[in-house]
Amino acid sequence: MILLFQPFSVVWDFDPVFFTIGSLDIRYYGLMWALAILIGAKFFDNFCKREGLPSKVSESIFIYGTLATILGARLGHCLFYDTMEYLSKPWTIITGFRDGGMASHGAAIGLLIGLWLFSRRNKLPYIWSLDRIMIPVGIGGAIVRLGNLFNSEIFGQATTLPWGFEFVRSHKWVAEFAPSAVHPTQIYEALCYLATFGILCWLYYKKDMARRRPGILFGIGLIGTFLTRFFIEYIKTEQEPFELGWTLDMGQWLSIPFILLGIYMIWRGAARSATVPAPVAPAPKAHAAPIKKKKK
Repeated sequence: MILLFQPFSVVWDFDPVFFTIGSLDIRYYGLMWALAILIGAKFFDNFCKREGLPSKVSESIFIYGTLATILGARLGHCLFYDTMEYLSKPWTIITGFRDGGMASHGAAIGLLIGLWLFSRRNKLPYIWSLDRIMIPVGIGGAIVRLGNLFNSEIFGQATTLPWGFEFVRSHKWVAEFAPSAVHPTQIYEALCYLATFGILCWLYYKKDMARRRPGILFGIGLIGTFLTRFFIEYIKTEQEPFELGWTLDMGQWLSIPFILLGIYMIWRGAARSATVPAPVAPAPKAHAAPIKKKKK
């Protein structure tokens, strides 16, 4: 990695390949996805222990959540951003996986389906799963955006701000923007997602909002994630050529339903009477066996 600071810009020359096994490149982007999934599983393990649920619940969310997120992200990219290519060559949905192509909106849809199946399997209310998943989604989204930064992709328009980046490894930057710096929109999104993560943690751990007003956390998480995406898209470069000339790009159109759903969930949770959650009973303390006195 080479990171050079020049007046009013950052020259970003980061090698996206962590290491190579034969002809297979292991990239930081894939590792960031794996890290995000592992952190999500760890949080669910904590939720289950905190709320007295069996360990098998947290184990099954890892399976349902991982498969649903990865499949949804891949299929979402193929469907939303390069439909005709993948319809004409459907096998490349699998064979082209290593070349990239993961869509966050597809991941969100896949995760919603996976959580519904998970909730049915474990006989939990669907809203229970939705509220709690938004906490790791916040930090997971930030980590994945760092993966985009390592890949030198999904950056913004030209800027003269002192924190602008020159993505010298990006063919798009070299062809369209060099030598101008551009907005590091990956960092902007990551910071907003971290802020959403902090708010949700405070509401869950300090205010017990998930049990007092079900749906509020889910709604705030959706708005914090997709309203951020909607506004930052205004300073991003287009991801695909077909988006040129659009008033709103594909990412913005796909974000609108999630934003509206978030508003509805907050209204729904706030309109209902708050429940008083039962306190979690402390684990019984082990008592030492009485010491028998020896007879003299």
